[in-house]
Amino acid sequence: MKYNRCGKSGLLLPQISLGLWHNFGSVDSFENGEDIVKAAFDEGITHFDLANNYGPVPGSAETNFGRILKNNFQGNLRDEMVITTKAGYTMWDGPYGDWGSRKYLLSSLDQSLKRMNLEYVDIFYSHRFDPETPLEETMMALDYAVRSGKALYAGISNYNAEQTKEATEILKRLGTPCLIHQVKYSMFVREPEAGLLDVLEEKGVGCIAFSPLAQGLLTDKYLKGIPENSRAFNPNGHLKTDEVSEERIQKIIQLNAIAQQRNQSLAQMALAWLLKDNRITSVLIGASSVGQLKNNIDSLQNLDFSTAELLEIENILR
Repeated sequence: MKYNRCGKSGLLLPQISLGLWHNFGSVDSFENGEDIVKAAFDEGITHFDLANNYGPVPGSAETNFGRILKNNFQGNLRDEMVITTKAGYTMWDGPYGDWGSRKYLLSSLDQSLKRMNLEYVDIFYSHRFDPETPLEETMMALDYAVRSGKALYAGISNYNAEQTKEATEILKRLGTPCLIHQVKYSMFVREPEAGLLDVLEEKGVGCIAFSPLAQGLLTDKYLKGIPENSRAFNPNGHLKTDEVSEERIQKIIQLNAIAQQRNQSLAQMALAWLLKDNRITSVLIGASSVGQLKNNIDSLQNLDFSTAELLEIENILR
């Protein structure tokens, strides 16, 4: 595993990080999730990403991760892990369980620490921009989280380029620089290229890409339509069946052919394609099994692309 410097900070993150968005909730097998986390750590993945509402049910991924930590990562092993959480989407009913107020963010962080039985998280994120709350208030909450010792670094997620520029400038004035931006980015989701990555580079902020496999579309699962064991088939999943169009399937087939020429799976090539950009600190993968996890990690064995390959990929993605 190679570790990249996160922006202009002193923190190094593994090129591949593990997200607990799916497969770690109360509806999932605890033992399987535990095996995945242990295997990830053994493979050099030191970064584990959560959010307050991950489950289902909301909060259960953090609770399960706390159990995994207690069972397997006692003592100084905590110092070898980068554990992150976020708040910004709906966590509980009522006026204080959503968006970006100081009240919500700091209450949520306290709840997350209790669920995971931790004294601090390494990164605490504002999970999304709140158009109704002054950005200064949201950023001051992140600044307080760091100054109180409940988080070591502050991050943002799902902010556009303009919002990101303003947020980083506020945090810099407060004395708690923005460490990282977590953004949805893949071969099929290219919006970060339209200004956001340039802002992050200018401001010295790291970038971690979530949904790098486009919710599983950039794998060999959908070469022949929607299989029963896929996220598109799962009613609890975030990938809808109408996103798996015939046009999209044809692109998947063509991309898969290039991956085979590179002696990679499509998933491995999709991860490598993101990591070719030195502005990307890490890619955040999910995993439903230890085998899938290790297959994704094997993408690191071939991160180089020829000019011809990149041109062919671009022609497919247009």
